[in-house]
Amino acid sequence: MNILLIGSGGREHALAYKIAQSKRLNKLYIATGNAGTSEVGENIALDVENHQKVIEFCKDKNIGLVIVGPEVPLVAGIADDLREANILTFGPSKKASELEGSKIFTKKLCAEMDIPTAYYAEFSTQQPALEYVREQGAPIVIKADGLAAGKGVVVALSLEQAEQAIIDCFSGAFGAAGEKLIIEEFLDGEEVSIFAISDGENFITLASAQDHKRVFDGDKGPNTGGMGAYSPAPLVDDALLAKIERQIIAPTILGMKQRGTPFSGVLFAGLMIKDNQPKLIEHNVRFGDPECQTLMMRLKSDLLDLLEASARGDISNIKPQWHEQAALCVVMAANGYPSSYQKGTIISGLENIDDENVKIFHAGTKKQGAEIISNGGRVLNITAMGDSVKQAQTTAYQAIKKINWQDGFYRTDIGYKAILSEQNN
Repeated sequence: MNILLIGSGGREHALAYKIAQSKRLNKLYIATGNAGTSEVGENIALDVENHQKVIEFCKDKNIGLVIVGPEVPLVAGIADDLREANILTFGPSKKASELEGSKIFTKKLCAEMDIPTAYYAEFSTQQPALEYVREQGAPIVIKADGLAAGKGVVVALSLEQAEQAIIDCFSGAFGAAGEKLIIEEFLDGEEVSIFAISDGENFITLASAQDHKRVFDGDKGPNTGGMGAYSPAPLVDDALLAKIERQIIAPTILGMKQRGTPFSGVLFAGLMIKDNQPKLIEHNVRFGDPECQTLMMRLKSDLLDLLEASARGDISNIKPQWHEQAALCVVMAANGYPSSYQKGTIISGLENIDDENVKIFHAGTKKQGAEIISNGGRVLNITAMGDSVKQAQTTAYQAIKKINWQDGFYRTDIGYKAILSEQNN
């Protein structure tokens, strides 16, 4: 089978790495990929915003399955156009992708299906939003309604911070994504990420994961797309997972089906857990990044079988198998991220890492001659396996010491909550 994978980040390198292991794979194309994906498939300069060009490429190369990695092309409706051209596609429709494309959409679905979530109010102008936060006080959460590359959420610990977030949103800091916003109650507890593959009616939950959104050690600083992750999440036992499936995943899948917009693809539920009770923070319609990197390291069975079954509309015969070991991912980002940062800086030393328990997933990189250079904010994902999260953490940080990149930084405490849990058990 010939596969087209759309995307260019660390998530896509992890997916490509796993797809390349399938015995059923003939040829893997990645549009547009990065320096890492070129090692497991063929990077192609395909404009994924031009859906007709993508369709023509698929027909020319006899593509048997298209896998859409990022949320932006899904929200733009690429899956609909590919399916209309009779091209098998993994990923939700444009209407189903509203689960990520609009936080207001998801909140209304939660109300409709009695899915536990934070209470909220929505606003389309600045002054009423400012008056509302002054009534509510802090801490409080400000979210741009639309897609903002993981940066449209401000957890405001002070009233001044909340007011500034509202002003920023309505002054265009997030473009069209900030034309509307929601203001949510602050949820206390521990965050976990749960992923489910759905065929539009049924679903299979995957291994649990937790990520670190804040840019600095100790979960300090602004939110990012994610500075690291680990799997499994010690917090999620069988009983809690069953509750999450029953209260959050199942009603979401059912609600989308009842609306006439069935959800087919991977549903990512970002949850807050307190006193063993889950509440939905947000839904995403693609694999998390960097959670995906840890999941692909732990997945023992064939990823291609799973994604194809979802795309064909029947996952009833698929049962993913997992390695019992833990996986942990540390993100190396460009200095200045998530604000302004420099591209085009040289990275060396990657060839010095030869541990079979370590995989370097590239995110914002490209090749320039024989050199690998930075080409984004989050640049490298150092991902390691271990018998415990602590062992995986130790292995990942040992690998990082062999990398020479003066213009990058990383958190030094990825997995610390899981390690505390391991030590206490």
